[in-house]
Amino acid sequence: MSETVVWDDRGVATIDTGYLRSNLAAVYLLAAGNEAAFFDTGVNSALPRYLETLARSGIAPEAVRYLFLTHIHLDHAGGTGQLLAALPNAQVVVHPRGARHLIDPSRLWQATCAVYGEAQAFALYGYLMPVPEERVIPATEGQRFTVGDHTIVAFDAPGHARHHLFYWDETARIVFTGDTLGLSYRELDVEGRPTVVPTTTPSEFDPDALVATTNRIAALAPEKAYLTHFGGVTEVARLVAEHNRLVDAYVGIARSARGEGTTRHLEILEGLRALMLEEGERQGWPLTGEMLLEFLAWDLELNAQGLGIWRDRTVRAV
Repeated sequence: MSETVVWDDRGVATIDTGYLRSNLAAVYLLAAGNEAAFFDTGVNSALPRYLETLARSGIAPEAVRYLFLTHIHLDHAGGTGQLLAALPNAQVVVHPRGARHLIDPSRLWQATCAVYGEAQAFALYGYLMPVPEERVIPATEGQRFTVGDHTIVAFDAPGHARHHLFYWDETARIVFTGDTLGLSYRELDVEGRPTVVPTTTPSEFDPDALVATTNRIAALAPEKAYLTHFGGVTEVARLVAEHNRLVDAYVGIARSARGEGTTRHLEILEGLRALMLEEGERQGWPLTGEMLLEFLAWDLELNAQGLGIWRDRTVRAV
């Protein structure tokens, strides 16, 4: 098996999509009895990795029953249409708010091009193939799905995005969290012990909803959580508490920022940078100083943008 694919004792393969760098974004394949399912679909450039994983694992494309999408941000769901075309019996499970953007991805693509430019957007994500409406299941809270001998339950999971779900495998007692439990990079593990950093990327961050969602995850007492960014982690209750403490710190930074526009953005960004340096020292992260800030630079920039949008939204609501 390729080094980009690692199976664990829960019957879950972590497939590194190769998005931007290694160990950044994962798609998960669950093998359960005579059926299988993917959790998220990543980017189109990773399609050969998914098909190779099926072939090398002896799983026929016809055995894949579902593509469970946590949300439709393109590093999570950009490969849905093309992967689905290779899996004749699969259906796509997605939040009702996201379903129409899979069926007609034109607005999603326009928004992506507005951020990156068309050439860069295509280089990152490839062609967004529309998904046939009859193969889309808009999942409701608590809806249950069977994959082989496993039962998967969909949970509404706002906070990172309003169209976010997490999936609870009640048979294996594992949970697929998408971005709700933040980022857990192996490069920051301390003697094999994971940490988490919240993600507040634009544009629907809601701290109260996010904390409520992560508390729901903790209440299930999962034995393992699978984060898109990146990998399967244990000690989930500890990580939820750590995550929520940092969400509170993020909110404090955003609320205390002064000025407008670029000035405020840079103040939020500097606050996040200082927080990460402090947190890294407190926890003993292997990366320190400028190396740590460089490693987290893209995430902190996006987090600062999302916090600024949240700050504007809360001011307008008053």
